Amino acid sequence: MSKSAPDARPERWLAALALLAVCVISLGNVVVRYATDASFAFTEEFSVFLLVVLTFAGAALASRRHAHIRIELVEDKLPLRLRPVLYVLQWAASVLLLGLVVWYGGLLAWEEYSWESLSPGLGYPTWIYIVWLPLLCLAIIWRLTQSLVERCRTCREEPSHES
Repeated sequence: MSKSAPDARPERWLAALALLAVCVISLGNVVVRYATDASFAFTEEFSVFLLVVLTFAGAALASRRHAHIRIELVEDKLPLRLRPVLYVLQWAASVLLLGLVVWYGGLLAWEEYSWESLSPGLGYPTWIYIVWLPLLCLAIIWRLTQSLVERCRTCREEPSHES
């Protein structure tokens, strides 16, 4: 990745804060449980939510850095001029899948908001937890698009070593 390319800084911070919060909540719960034989009621609900945020923020970061697990055999064997076609196909399949998650996740968040559904553990509105799913999937789509542009640009700038 070039030095001037954005590096998904907001997602990096969000993932780091979510991980820190999970660690602090879990440690606090362990200490309180050990000292008092009681535990905090909110730890499971918040920890699950924060782990989902961490996962999707990390996925956006990995998308920007081309770090997702993929089979590179086909990429490496393709001539340089054909790689952008493969990159666009990969991007389109990802955007299709993530677009469905954005659409249906957005509908679910709206329904939870409209129905005024509350979480079973703490009684907080469930849409507050669910709305992060489509938002972070949009972030992943944005980072995938940045990655696509960079990868296609790299293919044009590299000298061809084809025989």
